[in-house]
Amino acid sequence: MEIKEALDYVNGTRWRGAEASLRRIRELMSLLGDPQKKLRFVHIAGTNGKGSCAAMTASVLRACGYRTGLYTSPYLYRFNERMQVNGEMIEDEALCRHISAVRDKAEKMDEHPTEFELMTAAAMLYFLEEKCDIVVLEVGLGGRFDATNVVDTPECSIIMNIGLDHTAILGGTVEEIAAEKAGIIKKNCPCVLYEQKRSVMDVVAERCRELDAPLTTADFSAIEPVFDSLEGQAFRYKGAMYALPLLGAHQLRNAAVVLEAVGVLRARGWRLEDGDVEHGLYATSWPGRFELCAEEPDFIVDGGHNPQCAETVAENLMHYFPDKKRVLLIGVLRDKDYEKMTEILAPCADEFVTVAPDSPRALSAEELAGVLSRFSKPVTPCASVAEAVDTAKELAGEDGMVCASGSLYLVGSVRYALGMY
Repeated sequence: MEIKEALDYVNGTRWRGAEASLRRIRELMSLLGDPQKKLRFVHIAGTNGKGSCAAMTASVLRACGYRTGLYTSPYLYRFNERMQVNGEMIEDEALCRHISAVRDKAEKMDEHPTEFELMTAAAMLYFLEEKCDIVVLEVGLGGRFDATNVVDTPECSIIMNIGLDHTAILGGTVEEIAAEKAGIIKKNCPCVLYEQKRSVMDVVAERCRELDAPLTTADFSAIEPVFDSLEGQAFRYKGAMYALPLLGAHQLRNAAVVLEAVGVLRARGWRLEDGDVEHGLYATSWPGRFELCAEEPDFIVDGGHNPQCAETVAENLMHYFPDKKRVLLIGVLRDKDYEKMTEILAPCADEFVTVAPDSPRALSAEELAGVLSRFSKPVTPCASVAEAVDTAKELAGEDGMVCASGSLYLVGSVRYALGMY
């Protein structure tokens, strides 16, 4: 099997309309010998911040000497980014071999697995083959019926910030969505929670009580910012000093959750020395999350794709660039709440540039320009990402700044246009 055949097989599998259930993934994993039962996991769900949390957690575990798997989605450039061991993505040969093994079993099933179920199964085979000490596992969608929830007893479950996204699938209120996310919590397995709206926290706490799962909640009042610039930030959490290359106050909150998870893992016997934890946080790499990609003009790229993310982007723009001309390069998917997102971002923008992300679900640049016209600010629609990047840079000038945001499907192509591969 060649890489194109492997990816065509996985990506050609329909998932929309498939019944929400763990039945298919459980059957598939059983046919493969249940590789997940021979691995240990940190399992992470949430609407926002779960990818950053996963990247930080994996970096910390790796710095502490553990062979660490990382499973995330989506990807920026290559499908292989979804499966990494010690910071290195899976090679094409291994990916093809594991997808082939999964296909052989999947084709024998009465009900064919979904795209994400096939990917998850291949990832489990890979992490087992690579003899990972621990795998950091990011939920794809929701939690309760997500393919990653085939994991029985994680070392730690983490519930990150929860907001309104994928409402047609997960529910129309944050409390309903929280119940879906809390579906990853397992009996007697500890859970760490991002501090947030009380009604959301109550849903998670009730699930933990039902399952006798010890609950630890990050204490954001214990975060003390020390230094902050476009090069990174330093902070204290519960008195201990840490440095982080990721930008934004929201990343300090994400880091606090990771540090609480470190405490939980230590209590379960994992050797995580203070100095190694500090180094792991400082070494975290997570592209496309309020990332400074270029200068003159400053060029920020952020994959935020819902109103909650837009609020964070707006907060960061006004914090880091209060006096600069701000040009927003925006591309969105038509099934996202782009009306609310643009309403939040508009006060931060002096001008807009629009473009369609590389997705069949993308809103056209012209349609998005029409949405933005209500804010009475200049809008320039562009036919390609390369054109949009050049246009935005020219509008900003050397002393201004550009922020590209609105979709993770936009991030990779913008970074590529900026010469970052």
